Formats: sequence, C-alpha cells, structure tokens
Amino acid sequence: MPGKLDILKQEWIDVVFNGRNQAYGAYQLRKNSPKNTNRALIFGALFFVFVISLPTIINKLEGLIPDKAKVVKITDVVLTPPPPDPKKPPPPPPEPPKPKTDVIKFPPPVVKPDVEVKEDPPTQKELQVADPGQKTQKGDENADVKIDEPVGNSDVKAVTEDVNKVYDAVETEPAFPGGIDKFYAYLQKTMKYPAVDRENNVTGKVFVQFVVERDGSLTDVKALRGPSQTLQDEAARAVKGSPKWKAGIQNGRPVRVQYTVPVNFTLNSDN
Repeated sequence: MPGKLDILKQEWIDVVFNGRNQAYGAYQLRKNSPKNTNRALIFGALFFVFVISLPTIINKLEGLIPDKAKVVKITDVVLTPPPPDPKKPPPPPPEPPKPKTDVIKFPPPVVKPDVEVKEDPPTQKELQVADPGQKTQKGDENADVKIDEPVGNSDVKAVTEDVNKVYDAVETEPAFPGGIDKFYAYLQKTMKYPAVDRENNVTGKVFVQFVVERDGSLTDVKALRGPSQTLQDEAARAVKGSPKWKAGIQNGRPVRVQYTVPVNFTLNSDN
C-alpha cells in the first residue's frame, strides 16, 4: 500500500459507501468537504481584508460627502467711545439765536465825573429802533420770536445748570396731595411688614430720602438708615410707588427739591 492515504478522495469515499445508502448525510458531507473548506477559506480571507480596509473606506466616503453648512453666529460688539483728551479744551457752547431786533450796548449807570466817562449811553432815537443790552449786536429780521428761550450772547450754560439744580430749601416746599397725613396713610396701606423682622420683633424708624421733580414725580429714592436692611428696602419700595406730589416752587417756577421722610415700623401687642 502507498505511504500516504487520502481518505477524502472520491474513490475512497465510493469504496466506503459502496452498496450503502449514499443519500445519507455523512456521504454528502465527505463528498462536499473540499468544496466547503475552500469556500470557507475564501470568505474568511475576504472578511479579514474587509475589516482591515474598513477605516480607509470610511475616510474615502467622508471625503466624497459634502460637509454641512456651518452656522455662523453674529454677535454685535458695542465699542466704547475713546476717552476725552485731557489736553483738548471742551467745545464752546452753541451760540443762541440772534434777536429779532438790533441790540445797542447800554452801560450800567455809574456815577463818575464827566471827564472820566469813556462812552455815552444810547440816545432815545437809537432806542426807538433797537433794544438795550450788554453789547451791540445786529439783529435778524427773519428770526422767530421765542419767549422762553435765551437769545443773544448770554451764559446759556449757567441757565441750564440752574434748571437741573436740586434744592434743599425752597420758598414753597413740595407736598403730597392732601397733606403729609395722606402720604403716611398711603404708606400704611402699601407697606408689608417683613416676616423676618416680625418674627424677631424688629421695630423702629427708616429715613427715606428722595427728589421731588418739577412734574411731581419721585426719583433717586433711597433709605438712609433704619433698624434692618429688610425694613429699609420695604420703605424705599413703598415710597417709589407713591403718586405724584406737588412740586416745590422757587422764584415762581417749579424746581427739583430733595426731601426726607421718616417711616415708622411698629408691631401691635397681639402680633
């Protein structure tokens, strides 16, 4: 007998299954074994190559697919103005409009000898066609007549600052409609005693300061001092919601006035 025996050859398989039922499963398995083995090797090699090449395939596919449009978020940037140059003087205030009629300089009356008088006052004839003023100035016939606005070369800046001035005392003090008792009645209905102060039995006065504007509204409301911060906050909140007051009067016109009121917080014996 030869040295090497291949029992998987078709001739040996036919000898072994000679005269037997070849439809039996073992005959079919042995007959198709070489084919199944080769097929398994081929599929296994292809799967191994596919797994190794998968990252490269993914990179190639990503290069073919276009990227999604990136969403650009636009943010508004507010640039602060540059600081003013300390060496550069501030611009002069705008010149008021010219008066409708001519103005002739009218020097103030000073008692002096005739030889020391350097300039004569305007004559009656000149004053018939011109108004007296601090300096001689040509008028504009087309100018509008404005009663409440300054004309000529007066100090506009000084007038503006006087309008915005806050007075501590005026001729007619600001007042709440109906009197100060009505104001305290309003506060009593509006204020709510803070729970923490009620539990700790905190009482006392809170002094609230505010500015009564020319239209009667209250601004710059703040509590100066009080028994606790919560009582100060509650008093300031109630004063801020106050109805409008009657404005203070100085020189016959409403002005801004600073005002201070004490707000008393007390607890009843049954609380």
